[in-house]
Amino acid sequence: MPAPVPAHPRRLVFFGTPSMAVPTLEALVGAGYDVALVVTRADKKRGRGGALAPSPVKAAAIDLGIPVTTDIDRALEVRADAAIVVAFGRIIKPHVLNALPMLNIHFSLLPRWRGAAPVERAVLAGDTLTGVDIMAIDVGLDEGAIYATREVRIAEDATADELRAELVTEGTSLLLGLLEDGVPAPVAQEGVPTYAGKIGPSELRLDWSRPASHLSRVVRVGGAWTTFRGKRLKVWRAEATCERAGDRLLPGGIDPATNEVGTGEGRLRLVEVQPEGKARQEATAWRNGAHLTQRDRMGS
Repeated sequence: MPAPVPAHPRRLVFFGTPSMAVPTLEALVGAGYDVALVVTRADKKRGRGGALAPSPVKAAAIDLGIPVTTDIDRALEVRADAAIVVAFGRIIKPHVLNALPMLNIHFSLLPRWRGAAPVERAVLAGDTLTGVDIMAIDVGLDEGAIYATREVRIAEDATADELRAELVTEGTSLLLGLLEDGVPAPVAQEGVPTYAGKIGPSELRLDWSRPASHLSRVVRVGGAWTTFRGKRLKVWRAEATCERAGDRLLPGGIDPATNEVGTGEGRLRLVEVQPEGKARQEATAWRNGAHLTQRDRMGS
């Protein structure tokens, strides 16, 4: 049974790893909370030289003068009132959950999108509404009870990165308000769960037989790709457009004058792309360098 959170915790442990967790850590310190310890993942090798690099949360903690560890059990040694968890990415064992009260910021409206990629799945599914939950951590995957919720509308053209940044801002605000006003008793989740598994490269490959509306969402997730003349072409920005009467493009066909690609329904206009081995660039610059013809096809 997870330990109950006191109404007004002041001394905290922070669990987090990626850059999206940094604003919450900084906000807690800025608001005067005593963050006694940061728990994060081990340093990872980066770049061609293989030098070890700290997680973004570790780097931020060092700048703030907060002790850092990768040992989860050390969180039990600092006599904290509670722990704050933001995108930690590691399993917290039951003996720690039972001893240390925890508040987790989860970036969806549970029980929709339990799991590792709730922001990406919301964008890919075409959801128009998402939000942030401050929740208890339980042994099941994102099954804990909810302390507070805030809804966020998903803009029609919002990328996953843009939406994530907005959710981090809203989640941090919600957390600080909860800590200031007093943590209430949590409420059990209601509804049918959906799961947000990690999105792999195969799901990010643009299938030109699908509607342009779907492909634009894949692009908004980040890392979308196709092939062109036998090489990989990443698509970073694109927008769905309507088919012109009497001028239909076959799926994968390219209109050299407009940077538009035919799909199963409508067209996808390329805005920013990245050819294999090159930097990101405006689609018009890529088109001019590639000397597109009517015979060229995406996915080739």
